[in-house]
Amino acid sequence: MKINVTEEAANWYKEELNLTDKSSLRFFVRYGGVGGRIAGFSLGVKLESPINAHASTTVDDIQFFVEESDAWYFEDSNLSVSFDTKNGEPKIEYPEA
Repeated sequence: MKINVTEEAANWYKEELNLTDKSSLRFFVRYGGVGGRIAGFSLGVKLESPINAHASTTVDDIQFFVEESDAWYFEDSNLSVSFDTKNGEPKIEYPEA
């Protein structure tokens, strides 16, 4: 699994969540929500340091990661986060690995 976060999306997270350089942002699986890869689940984000990262990338001094415990959700796919200028928010996609 690979994580790709565009610089525009990283800047949105920095501004919206008041992140500082060297912050870590976790993408995690949560029950419920809309727009997820698997019905009944969606992707959440929270500010925390990795314990056992399955995949990570650093963009603009922010580390974005997924923990090993959430790897099942991304089976055979990657995580791509871009910025949707029309809606003014990140766009999450799951391209094939």
